[in-house]
Amino acid sequence: MELYLIRHGIAADREAYERDRDRPLTEEGRKKTQKVAKRLRSLDLNFDLILTSPLIRARQTAEILLSQHLAPLLQESEHLAPEGELQAWLAWLNSKTAPQGQRLALVGHQPNLGDWTETLVWGTPKGAIAVKKAGVIGLELPNPDAPIGRSTLFWLSPPRMLLS
Repeated sequence: MELYLIRHGIAADREAYERDRDRPLTEEGRKKTQKVAKRLRSLDLNFDLILTSPLIRARQTAEILLSQHLAPLLQESEHLAPEGELQAWLAWLNSKTAPQGQRLALVGHQPNLGDWTETLVWGTPKGAIAVKKAGVIGLELPNPDAPIGRSTLFWLSPPRMLLS
């Protein structure tokens, strides 16, 4: 399975909102995310499903990806919220309730996305991978029975590489 980890776009300042989960994308964040989504479409990248954190900025990012016809379905997952855990998400992925597909996009937050990437590739987070806002990571996940740390990193792109 191909797994794409996508960080939400540029969001409003924390100070402007009482709750972090309510921070929306800024106008610049929307525009850059739209350009990234168009670039992904031009590369013929599409997903069987987009899973998103329920936080506003991630949901808006996922909706922009959906608007570019990069996936037929969008679903929220609490596992992708900042307090979400990789092990819980993997248990869901391996359950019979998870939608089946070969290409899945996850829209979430840093440091989770960087930590999840490192854990899936190396078996433990090392604090070495930082996903820029609207950045994309691509991983090839082995079969569900394979131990953590056996995934292959095949794409690590900051948004500026997708905007040019």
